[in-house]
Amino acid sequence: MFDFIGYAAAFAVTLGILVAFHEFGHFWVARRCGVKVITYSVGFGKAIWSRTGKDGTEYQLGVIPLGGYVRMLDERVDEVAEHERHLSFNAQSVYKRFAIVAAGPIANFVLAVAVLWLMFGIGVPTVKPIIGEVAADSIASRANLQRGDEIVQVGNIEAYDWQQVQLGLMSAIGNEDVTLVVRSRNGNERMQTLDLSDWQFDPETDSTFGSLGIDVYQPHVYTELAEVMDDSPAAEAGLQQGDVIETVNGEAVTNWQQLTEVIRQSPGQMLALGISRNGNLQQISALVGEQEGASGVIGYLGIMPKTEALPEGYVFNHQYGIVGGLVKGAQQTWDLMVISVQMIGKLLTGDVSVKNLAGPLSIAEGAGVSAGNGFVYFLSFLALLSVNLGIINLLPLPVLDGGHLAFFMVEWVRGKPVSEKVQDVCYRIGAALVFALMVLAISNDIVRYAF
Repeated sequence: MFDFIGYAAAFAVTLGILVAFHEFGHFWVARRCGVKVITYSVGFGKAIWSRTGKDGTEYQLGVIPLGGYVRMLDERVDEVAEHERHLSFNAQSVYKRFAIVAAGPIANFVLAVAVLWLMFGIGVPTVKPIIGEVAADSIASRANLQRGDEIVQVGNIEAYDWQQVQLGLMSAIGNEDVTLVVRSRNGNERMQTLDLSDWQFDPETDSTFGSLGIDVYQPHVYTELAEVMDDSPAAEAGLQQGDVIETVNGEAVTNWQQLTEVIRQSPGQMLALGISRNGNLQQISALVGEQEGASGVIGYLGIMPKTEALPEGYVFNHQYGIVGGLVKGAQQTWDLMVISVQMIGKLLTGDVSVKNLAGPLSIAEGAGVSAGNGFVYFLSFLALLSVNLGIINLLPLPVLDGGHLAFFMVEWVRGKPVSEKVQDVCYRIGAALVFALMVLAISNDIVRYAF
């Protein structure tokens, strides 16, 4: 229940910010072009708050937080007095109308740059995209990727963290291959090509990396003891720092997780441990202690394992100065725009399944999870959605900004507007297509969360 409320709140805040900026783009340019704005609304339906400004515009919040609108004076829908005719939208030149409509998506791109600028100014705590285990006979293994390799670039995308790797790989869906730049442990860089012709990736069940045979790097945890707690069951049994636990009750121990699981499940029991100390094998009996855990009483010995040293600079704060952050924010926004256009193209060609379309539930979950992870992660998610909203609104469907822009371009070429009858037919078709996409996206959400 708490997750639902949190996700809903994050969704409302996220969508509210995106819509407010999008509509403000239309509003600001309309005012600069001399058009009278009657209503600026964030949300649809009945107003839950409204105020009329000194400029005569009614500012309001609608009860349905799934969009917004800017209502401008327009002779096609309003009775306009002769002295106000020059203030109507339809009386403006095609260039001004084009600028007013295009300003909405452009505002979303500007918002993305600003958000990413702030994010890189604050700094993003992250880890380098270093490869862990590589599955045998996988796409990654056939490309000769090795444990410890750092992914530096995926296609044209700079890969400074795993999120960037994800973006690069997602943009490669449907391609025959993708080229990676990787840096080995000794610092040498090389190019490796992943053959994607047989790549089977289902976003419903697979992770992007896992489907390629790549695990995110995790340091090896050895069964050698790095520390034995004072006055612990392990200390009382005579275990020492440097001991390597080889067997438990006669069973070979292959990893630390296996050992800890046996200990957790054996509270108050005696375990026969086969250890290697200074190269000599010994047998030690240890009485497992008891302590309260989240699921009841669990066992413990009071030992800590030796772990593999992390690569140099593995954990870092990705941060830039004022100028560098702005440049990086603009570059990242451009990358997101290119990837968004590529993904739409691949949806149309069938290279990407329509199952990848996300509806409001998926967006709400993404907003909630990113907000829960921290402010900078929420900013990253906000920028991604802002770019996608801008790109989608530029699609040449009549009910979207892109459809209006298409009509204006035809008007500019022909020297006269598209007829009202043709526009009406196009609007009906566009509305049907948008509605079908919405139904498909919501259906995907229902399948994801209900089954």
